[in-house]
Amino acid sequence: MFFKPKVFATPKQVYKAYWQLLLMLSVSVASWTAHSAINIPDLSIKQLNAQYWQAKLTSDEGMSMKNSEVASFNEQLFATNPHMVDPLSIPASLTKANLVERISSISSIPSGARFYADGKALTEQDFKVYVDNLNIAALKPNNPVRFGLVATRSVLRTFPTLDRVFNEEMDLDLDRFQETAVFPGEVVAILHHSADGQWLLVQNYNYLAWVPTEGIAIGDKQVIQEFSTSTHFLVVTGAKVMTNHVPAEPGISQIQLDMGVKLPLVADADQQGEMYQQSTAATYQVKLPTRNSDGSLSILIALIGLTQDVHIGYLAYTPENIIAQAFKFLGERYGWGHDYNGRDCTGFVGEIYKTFGILMPRNSGQQGQGEYGTNFRFDKDSDETSKLAVINNMHVGDLIYIPGHVMMYLGNDKGQPFVIHDVKGLAYWKPDGEFYTGVLNAVSVTPLVTLHLNKSTTYVDRIYNIKRITL
Repeated sequence: MFFKPKVFATPKQVYKAYWQLLLMLSVSVASWTAHSAINIPDLSIKQLNAQYWQAKLTSDEGMSMKNSEVASFNEQLFATNPHMVDPLSIPASLTKANLVERISSISSIPSGARFYADGKALTEQDFKVYVDNLNIAALKPNNPVRFGLVATRSVLRTFPTLDRVFNEEMDLDLDRFQETAVFPGEVVAILHHSADGQWLLVQNYNYLAWVPTEGIAIGDKQVIQEFSTSTHFLVVTGAKVMTNHVPAEPGISQIQLDMGVKLPLVADADQQGEMYQQSTAATYQVKLPTRNSDGSLSILIALIGLTQDVHIGYLAYTPENIIAQAFKFLGERYGWGHDYNGRDCTGFVGEIYKTFGILMPRNSGQQGQGEYGTNFRFDKDSDETSKLAVINNMHVGDLIYIPGHVMMYLGNDKGQPFVIHDVKGLAYWKPDGEFYTGVLNAVSVTPLVTLHLNKSTTYVDRIYNIKRITL
């Protein structure tokens, strides 16, 4: 089909019609390329579109929290949840006993066997190498705490090593030394360093683990506090956004910023019309932490194009926005502990809610067992009927917890509840009586009730909490 604008159309109308045509063509191509061999039960192509679910929203699904309520939510969470920590509240020094306890909480030798990718089992000597690099021998009676900002997305690891280690199932997607990730602009308290000097033990707002030294810029606590508490900031609302290319400044050039990253904006009075041999007229000017060669912090101005998927301040916490944000990750490869430059089920949920300013604990059990929000809890004696009564009255964005996994409720379609989640496996009974097992390994839209963990256990059987994020 060829689009020909009417001769009397204004330039603005032609421009609008042009983009409408591109949108129509992109939808057509998406529908054509989405093959019919979908391995997810009861799923249609139209359900892979955020607008399909947004159109189903009803008037009683209004904004869950205002901005002031979000601030109160976070304040209460940090005051009551043991897994949430303000890194800047950590004392200026820690005793040896305290640090040993912290190190042991993350870097302990597992009770089960571990293997390298080639199938070789880790020996006591292998673990000794990792334990020695914890550098516990270097601890003093009192140890100063330093503070820093994350300069580039970096992994957090169980031990100070990039060696990939697996359990007896030998699923090479599940590196058991991979914990999570930290993102540019996050505050960390630096508690210790590895024996080889290549790793730092850091505490961010919801996790303690080992991070490569090269990803952290160490600076003055007051400077870091001012950076983190800026009230004029830009939030990354796309799955991934890149800063503009700057040939002379690699520390701010093409830096990946994941959804939920928050960076201070340069004040209007301080903005420049040209930077890095580029006009800034069509860019946002943000403050970005960079790491100097000696590891110290410099905060430089980075440029982000106006067309990038970002937002000044937090997004409004609405069902429409929850759906829109979730679908920006649709199809992204599953990454255990933020591996593969992606994220897992809790990372998926956490990054979405950070765009509204809402913070959460890192792991699914910590989230599901937490008392924050409105919780609909079930025990081992709860039957399917009692669970379905809650499921059938869920709100968009409600979080559904089973052991080791979390899903986000999307809506009901033809009497069946659907969820979006970052998930690895897939199992269900087919209409012909065959039990299907396969993989999703991606952010996926699925029905809830028909999914199984094994032949005799459904997802619904294992639901222990449904959480609504409210004050």
